Amino acid sequence: MSDTKKRDLIGAIKEKGKTLEAEMSFFDHIDVLRKHLLRALAVVLLLTAGAFYFTDFIFNTIIMGPKNPNFWTYRMMCKLVEKFPSLGSDLCITKIDAKIINTEMAGQFTLQLNSCVMVGIILGIPYLLFEIWLFVKPALHENERKSASGFVAFASFLFFLGIMFGYYMICPLSINFLTNFTVSPDIENTFTIDSYLSSVMTLTIGSGVIFQLPVIIYILSKLGVMTPAFMRASRRYSTVLILIVAAVVTPTADPYTMLIVAAPLFLLYELSIYISANIERKKNKELYGVARIRKN
Repeated sequence: MSDTKKRDLIGAIKEKGKTLEAEMSFFDHIDVLRKHLLRALAVVLLLTAGAFYFTDFIFNTIIMGPKNPNFWTYRMMCKLVEKFPSLGSDLCITKIDAKIINTEMAGQFTLQLNSCVMVGIILGIPYLLFEIWLFVKPALHENERKSASGFVAFASFLFFLGIMFGYYMICPLSINFLTNFTVSPDIENTFTIDSYLSSVMTLTIGSGVIFQLPVIIYILSKLGVMTPAFMRASRRYSTVLILIVAAVVTPTADPYTMLIVAAPLFLLYELSIYISANIERKKNKELYGVARIRKN
């Protein structure tokens, strides 16, 4: 065998070794991620099992709460009308006339199971974020670790803030409108329990996800995809989009309810601009420092 063929063979073997090493490294990362996700799943299952002990409270007080005219949001709205009569008596909700039924044999058991699972997932979100942070942390530089050290606490706070806003504001306003809305007086509103539970969970968890906007902007700004200049230039379009989202989430002709929903979204957008601007300012400061060092 000639020397050239030997060198080609040795080179091919080395390249194959590098490829195998890279593939093993990829599968090692997948295995580590699997372990993190399994631990998070175990915590969610534990919280779900604990939720079964509080089934009566979860179902009667929390899930069915927005359908009760004595719900906290409705009482506060009535007090607001008492202080400011110009808002109109329609804002004070004293009756929600709707019948909720079960149409499946295992419907109520499924309702209990789904409710506890959703409670377990919601309560387990902070630990899930913590496991994601543990997985990502080794790949970050020291300065990146410091800047993202409060990721879990900040993201969890925004998520639960969104959950509370969705549950106490968006959910009751939407349920009140949808249960009382009729096309014809000959049609009675009767909803299945699955439809009701799906609406409550979608509006509540959806709000928690929407409140993650600053976290998403933080990540995109770190990657250089999003800039504060772009967000400021797009503010007018974002305003229209936020108003459309608020109108869809609260399908009512009352402008007050739409503005109540839209106000936190505006604040989140402005907070996202501030976060993006702060990241850009730090990047420029670091680049300026590196340029001075090279110049000297």
